[in-house]
Amino acid sequence: MTKTGKVIQSTGKWYKVSSGGKVYDCRIPGKFRLVKSSVTNPVAVGDNVDFTVADDGRGMIDTIHDRKNYIPRKATRSNKKLQILVANIDRAWVVQSIRQPNMKRGFIDRFLVACEAYEIPSGIIINKIDLADDGAQRELAAATETYKAIGYPVLHTTIHDKASVENLWKELRGKTSVFVGHSGVGKTSLINALDPSLDLTVGDISSYSEKGMHTTTYARLLSLDDQSYLVDTPGVKEFGLVQIEPYELSIYFPEMHEYRLNCKFNNCTHNHEPKCGVAEAFERGEIDAERYASYLNMLDGIQS
Repeated sequence: MTKTGKVIQSTGKWYKVSSGGKVYDCRIPGKFRLVKSSVTNPVAVGDNVDFTVADDGRGMIDTIHDRKNYIPRKATRSNKKLQILVANIDRAWVVQSIRQPNMKRGFIDRFLVACEAYEIPSGIIINKIDLADDGAQRELAAATETYKAIGYPVLHTTIHDKASVENLWKELRGKTSVFVGHSGVGKTSLINALDPSLDLTVGDISSYSEKGMHTTTYARLLSLDDQSYLVDTPGVKEFGLVQIEPYELSIYFPEMHEYRLNCKFNNCTHNHEPKCGVAEAFERGEIDAERYASYLNMLDGIQS
């Protein structure tokens, strides 16, 4: 019997597929891994698939439908392969905490670049704002101003403030969204606050490293209501960019669009070339210093 469904969880070897109100444990044939050898996971959470159900109730995925979009990153164990984090989403949210662990602007920027490159609307959630002292408040305000000025929505959240959770819920309603961030930033706690009935396991922060310990092991698609879905992903330590050439990188920085037109060379990398419109704008203070530093860091990684 052949059915059509959506992949709601991936464990690497088995996939949970939702179809007609039931969830089936499915595998993929070896040919998928051969044909899609450039990726570590031929099937991703969010994929729409056709599958055949065997007598024991388990399925074999036969077809992966064309994707509306997907978010890739460099596979952690291979420089030549990419990992697909999630497919077919309406908005991607990078989640960071202001403290415990501290906000990582570089991670935010890499994630936003990946979303820009793959034409996925994205936004920023800065969580645990109740932990912000005076210094963190200034950091929060500066980051918020920078990202909002270039067009990204920025939400401030804490599970201890019902209004902030309600504001987040308004952004998620009626969409398929994804949360991506380091372990310990509070993704799972936020999801529990959005829907306490899910009762997901929440981890602790290591008192030694102040880093989060993994509680979400595999990506999973959760239903918040009949029209709102959220993909919870495992904590991501790094976000390696893939399939972006050095001369393309600045295309994915919205604040550089106008200034790129003033560069002498069409393939300018805005690093060392003369008469560079982007570098000149930075020198005038028209491009945020931390964003430009992130750009140069990514450029170095792509070129190496």
